[in-house]
Amino acid sequence: MNIEKIKTYNCPVEAAMDVIGGKYKALIVYELINGTRRYNEIQRAVPQATPRMLSKQLKELEEDGVINRVLYPVVPPKTEYSLTEMGETLVPIVEALCKWGEHYFELAGAHIPCGE
Repeated sequence: MNIEKIKTYNCPVEAAMDVIGGKYKALIVYELINGTRRYNEIQRAVPQATPRMLSKQLKELEEDGVINRVLYPVVPPKTEYSLTEMGETLVPIVEALCKWGEHYFELAGAHIPCGE
């Protein structure tokens, strides 16, 4: 975690949104709630993310101390991601976002497309 980066925020909400507000960051955290995942598993869970964008978001989450990345020196390379202790503190927030999203779909009378 970069203390210089933290000093540039004007309020805590701005910091929180920077850490988890990326287009796919909350989805990545949501995918890691149930344990360690390999890159391809995350990619399948977030198919709308291009490989470049997914890699960028994973790197940012790692830099912000939210996820661990373990690279195994095998051929082909095997990379696994998991939540850090700080990342675990995001679980209730991401779960609350999920509940809110479900309620949003229900109010609209729409079918919830995932999680069933």
